[in-house]
Amino acid sequence: MKFLYHPDTVLTASDLETLAEGLLAEIPIPGVEGCGFDSGMIRQTLLQAAVDQKSIKAVTDTTRGTYSDDYTLTQLHTVPPDELEVIVNQLFVQQAAMILGPSPRIICLDFVDIHYHGCPHAEAGELCHTKPRDGTSQCHRYLAGFVLCRAKPLVIAVTPARSDEPKSDAVERLLDHVAALPFEIAGLLADRGFYDGSSIERLDAVSPVALPVVRRGKQMAEKLDTTVSYWSEYVMYEGSERELRFPLAVCVSYQQGNRGKHGLLVRAYVACDLADRTPKEVEALYQKRSAIETAFRTMRQARARTSTTDPVVRLLFVLVSFLLRNLWVIVRWGVLATPRRGGRALPAWFRFEVFREWIDRALDDTLGRKWEAPTNRTGIPPTYSKLDAG
Repeated sequence: MKFLYHPDTVLTASDLETLAEGLLAEIPIPGVEGCGFDSGMIRQTLLQAAVDQKSIKAVTDTTRGTYSDDYTLTQLHTVPPDELEVIVNQLFVQQAAMILGPSPRIICLDFVDIHYHGCPHAEAGELCHTKPRDGTSQCHRYLAGFVLCRAKPLVIAVTPARSDEPKSDAVERLLDHVAALPFEIAGLLADRGFYDGSSIERLDAVSPVALPVVRRGKQMAEKLDTTVSYWSEYVMYEGSERELRFPLAVCVSYQQGNRGKHGLLVRAYVACDLADRTPKEVEALYQKRSAIETAFRTMRQARARTSTTDPVVRLLFVLVSFLLRNLWVIVRWGVLATPRRGGRALPAWFRFEVFREWIDRALDDTLGRKWEAPTNRTGIPPTYSKLDAG
C-alpha cells in the first residue's frame, strides 16, 4: 500500500494488480484440511473472475496457471462467514482512513439485492424476496453503507441480511461496523425500506436520520392532506407497547410537468434531530442519497458470476466487488487526480471499466491466458464452398 502514499511517476497495470491482490490477501481461505494448495493462486483466480465478470469455471477454462474450477470452489467453500465479514469491514475502515479526513460525514444506507434462481443452501431464511426480475423474486440481500462525498464516494460497511430476521438486526450489525470509522457520523439517509419502529430507533440513537414514510393509515393520510410544507409529529404503533413518536417533515412541491405530471406533490420524511432545517431542506438532504445507486451499479461490474447455492461464496464475491470499487476510487483520487485549488481534478478517462481492464491484462500474464483453442479439424463442408462460389 506504500504506492498509494508515495506513487511512482507512472501507474501501470502491474501496480493495480499488486494493489488488488494485496487486498484479497487479507481474506481468510483456510482450505480443506490436509489439502495443500497455493492460496495466492486461488485469490488470483477470484480476482480474474471479478474484473472479467465471469465464473470461476470460465477463468480456469481459459488459463493455464490455475487449478480446476471444482478444486478452486472447494477451497472457497471453506471461507468462514463471520470472520470474512469482520475482516472485510476492517478493510473498508482502512480504505476510508486513507482518503477521508476527520470531518463528520453523511452515510447512506441501502439494501443490495442479487436475484437468484434456485433453492436455499441450508436454510430458507438465506433468501429474501424482492421485485421480480428475470423470472424470479428470490434474492440474496446485503445491507451497505455509503459515504456521501462527490470525489471520494466509498462504501464503508456491508453485512448480509436474511428473511428470518428483522431488518433492524442487519441495521444493528452495520452500525457496529460504522462505529469503527475514523470520523463522526453527521447524518444517516435511508429509503422507505427502513420504515419500521426498531430500525428508526436504532438509527436515531446514532445520528440525525432522514427517511421517507410509507403512505398508509388514516393518521398518515391526514398529515399528507395539505397544500403547504410544515413540521409535525407522528405516532407509530399508537397505544401499543411499541409506540414510537418522531418528528415528521411534510414537504409540498409542484411537479411542473415532470414525467408528464402536474399539480402538488406531497412527501413526508422521518426527520429525527433535524428540526434546525426546513422541510424543504430535509427533502433536499434526502435526495442526495441517489448517488448510492451509481455506487451499486459500479459494484455489479466487478462481481464474479456463480451458480453455487452457498451464501458464503456469494457473500465473498459481493465483498470483493465492493473492495475493488473502493480501490478504484482511492487510486483515481489519491494517485491520478491533479491537485488544484478547490479540490483535485479527477481524471475522466480513468473509468471503472479501464481499472478492471488493466488488472485483467496484468492477470493474463500471471495466470497464463490461453490465446489458442483446439479446432474441430473438419472445417466448412465443401457443399458450402460451392454455394459461396455460386
